[in-house]
Amino acid sequence: MDHFWLLALGGFLAGAMNALAGGGTFVSLPAMIAAGVPSVQANASSTVALFPGQLTSAWAYWDGMRPVCGVPRLHLLVVSVIGGFLGSLLLLWTPSSVFDFILPWLLLLATLALVFGRHVGFFLRRYFHLGTELMLAGQFVLGIYGGYYGGAIGLMMVALWTVMGEFDMRIVNPPRILLASASNVAAVGTFIVAGAVRWPQTLIMLVAAVIGGYGGARLGRVLPPQIIRILTIICAAAITAAFFVRAYAA
Repeated sequence: MDHFWLLALGGFLAGAMNALAGGGTFVSLPAMIAAGVPSVQANASSTVALFPGQLTSAWAYWDGMRPVCGVPRLHLLVVSVIGGFLGSLLLLWTPSSVFDFILPWLLLLATLALVFGRHVGFFLRRYFHLGTELMLAGQFVLGIYGGYYGGAIGLMMVALWTVMGEFDMRIVNPPRILLASASNVAAVGTFIVAGAVRWPQTLIMLVAAVIGGYGGARLGRVLPPQIIRILTIICAAAITAAFFVRAYAA
C-alpha cells in the first residue's frame, strides 16, 4: 500500500497507451520494479495486470475487428496464442539478460518500419511475393515476443502490417488490440500457475489499467487516423530511446 498511487497511475497510463498507441509495458514494468517487485516477477505481474485492460479495449473495438492483410482473424489468433505460450515459457526458463540487450534494437527496427514501412512495403511487393505464410510467420514471432516480454508489441504489430500493406492506423487498431491480448492469454495462465505473480501490486495496477484501457479505446475510435499515426510514431521513438538508455546507460 506504500506504493498504491504509483501502481495506480502506472496502470492507468499503461492501459490508455495500450488502447491508443501501444507501449504500455514501458510504464507498467518500471512502476512494478519501483514498487519493489523483482524484475522477472515484475514482468509477469505487469502482464497479468494489463491483460484485463486489453480485453476491455478489445470489447470497445469489437465492431471494428477484421482480417489483416487478407489473413483470416482465426489464423492470426491461433499463431498468436501458441507463440505467447512459448514466449512465457522462455521467460520463466531462461535469463533475460540477452533479450534485454537486443530489445532496444528490435524496437528501433519497429520504429523505422512505422516511419518507412509504406515505402519499404511498396518496394518489397514490387519484387517479392508477400503472402499469407510470411504474415503468419511474422505474427507467430511477435506472439513469442509478447509472451516473453511484450513491451511495445502493438507498435511492432503495426510495423509488420505496414510493411505487408496495411496503412490506415484506425483500421489496424482493433486487430492490434485483439492479437496482443491473444498473445497474452497463454502467458497469463502460465505466469499464474508458475506462481510468478505478486498479487497485491498486480490487483492495484489491474483495476487502474481497466479504466485507462477503456478510456483510451474510446478516444482511439474518434481521433483522425493521421493523428493516431503521428502519436504512434512519437510513442515508438520515445519508447525506443528510453529502452536504449535503460540497456546501455550504465
